[in-house]
Amino acid sequence: PAAPPGAVRQSLRELEVINTLLGGYAVALSGLERLRRQGLLAGPTRIVDFGCGGGDVLRRIARWGRARGLALGLIGVDINPLMVDYARQAAGNDYPEIRFAQASIWEPALDALAPDITLCSLFAHHFDEPELVRLVQRMAGTARRAALVNDLHRHWFAFYSIKAITAAVSRSPLVRYDAPLSVARSLTRAEWQTVLAQAGVARYELRWMWAWRWRLLIYK
Repeated sequence: PAAPPGAVRQSLRELEVINTLLGGYAVALSGLERLRRQGLLAGPTRIVDFGCGGGDVLRRIARWGRARGLALGLIGVDINPLMVDYARQAAGNDYPEIRFAQASIWEPALDALAPDITLCSLFAHHFDEPELVRLVQRMAGTARRAALVNDLHRHWFAFYSIKAITAAVSRSPLVRYDAPLSVARSLTRAEWQTVLAQAGVARYELRWMWAWRWRLLIYK
């Protein structure tokens, strides 16, 4: 929150490139495709993105949904007003199916959004284990059909790779600092399984995907 607005906008633009090249969007879209094939996106479907950041994931989902004739209503929630302002400007008038709200994901008022699908992308690793258990419970408890988590896999290769890539190509100090730190704070399969057990989640799919990411689907 204390970072200069210009630096934040630069980092968000660079993260869109990184997510395109290293599979960040592909993980989320593949999860939604799996839900679609299971019939869980039939009819009007409301998707709420917890910690939406710059809203880039929702813009990709909107285009994906249009191409498949899906009736999606997309809501991005972020506590940081700078993120919400950036997301709204980036969406402009081109994405009428998306709206954004500045709010904490813990606010009880968000329950009124009644999401069919809850989503978080590259957000879970910001929490310590007790908070992550609470996040999983929040997402699973709020969603009427399923929850989708897209996050990083903690591994030495992923850590040193992203550290080298961002050092070589990024002009953003935030990205160069945050990218390897995000990998260091992310989870292994065993740690995700522990979190899910503590959260009381029994019906889920946890799949490893390129590049060093987890796709977690939690079913109601």
